[in-house]
Amino acid sequence: MAYLKEQNENLEISYPLNAIWEAIPKAIEKLDWKIQEKNEETHHLIVKTKGGFISYPSTLKIDLSKIDNETTRMSVVAETPVTTITSVADYGRSRERIDQFVVELGKLMTT
Repeated sequence: MAYLKEQNENLEISYPLNAIWEAIPKAIEKLDWKIQEKNEETHHLIVKTKGGFISYPSTLKIDLSKIDNETTRMSVVAETPVTTITSVADYGRSRERIDQFVVELGKLMTT
């Protein structure tokens, strides 16, 4: 039986929304993941990660919203399909993929 493991992360980032929006595709490219959907109007992305040895790829849903001119709210939801057998090996995989994305985005924003 397969089901989804889901993790959420909500961040406030001290950069303008447009700067974050422009950096996200670069971070996704560095991680060798793929953007499946991109909505410029709502600042919403759906990203597919790579799978592992015995793990399925995750789907990341990324939403940005403007708090003020210099601050952006970013919501990231990661969903990873697992089975009864792979759930042991995939423990924490969704969280790990969110963290990978946030770290890579952080690197791009500080350079």
